[in-house]
Amino acid sequence: MLFSRVSVIVRGGGDLASGVVYRLMKAGFPVLVIELERPLAIRRAVAFASAVFEGSVTVEGVTARCVAHPGEIAQVQAAGEVPVLVDPGGASIRALRPAVVVDARLAKRNLGTARADAPLVIGLGPGFTAGEDCHAVIETNRGHYLSRVIWQGAAEPDTSRPGSVQGRALDRVLRAPCTGTVVPLAAIGDAVRAGDVLATVSGEAVRAPFDGVLRGLIHPSVPVRAGLKIGDVDPRGAREHCFTISEKALAIGGGVLEAILSAPQLVPLLHASIPPGDPPVWPPVK
Repeated sequence: MLFSRVSVIVRGGGDLASGVVYRLMKAGFPVLVIELERPLAIRRAVAFASAVFEGSVTVEGVTARCVAHPGEIAQVQAAGEVPVLVDPGGASIRALRPAVVVDARLAKRNLGTARADAPLVIGLGPGFTAGEDCHAVIETNRGHYLSRVIWQGAAEPDTSRPGSVQGRALDRVLRAPCTGTVVPLAAIGDAVRAGDVLATVSGEAVRAPFDGVLRGLIHPSVPVRAGLKIGDVDPRGAREHCFTISEKALAIGGGVLEAILSAPQLVPLLHASIPPGDPPVWPPVK
């Protein structure tokens, strides 16, 4: 990897976090994802968190592999893959001392990330304040400021409202009607009609709110509480969108990449990663 000395730990492996990981991997950074024992990812087809359940997952050509202990991380990274470690408390951050920590859990509040965790600490979205609990914040709210790097201050406050897609916003989200376990009756990528039963929770039906495609559904092994987001229906009905990283995730990934490449405290590490010698001579364009 081009920036082999600039190690990055990403907290969370959901769909937006996976857009960040994908961009960093493509740019040549070694990345480690740390997750919960039972990740809450909804868009599991494009979430590296799915490696915790499946052992490995490939998203747009990038493979993530679950590792049992930190000793396996280097081997997985050397193979060009993303190691995913179950580490909800973040003990690996203290043990591995990465150059960069990205809190991509999108909890809308800080769950314990501190500016002292790494030379560069980046928080995604509301809940973080650059200059206080992190060095930089990436705007995650759709609109004019999406993916901008904030070096002083906070992102826009949480609206508690999903982005509108073809006029659908709050009703795009499927929520658990009660506490229990999810029994899926449809698969991610399936075309659905309004009223279709997509899953049950402790026997209570979860129905499609409109025609579209089931874009995400929480893993059935995850215990859920009443009101928890457990699924996502896309009114556009494009099955391929379920299996490719969203434009929002890629934009946020670009913001994280900008922050890393422009952070003054990382300049020595970035330069040290590039092999010495004359730059390559490319053949002239004909």
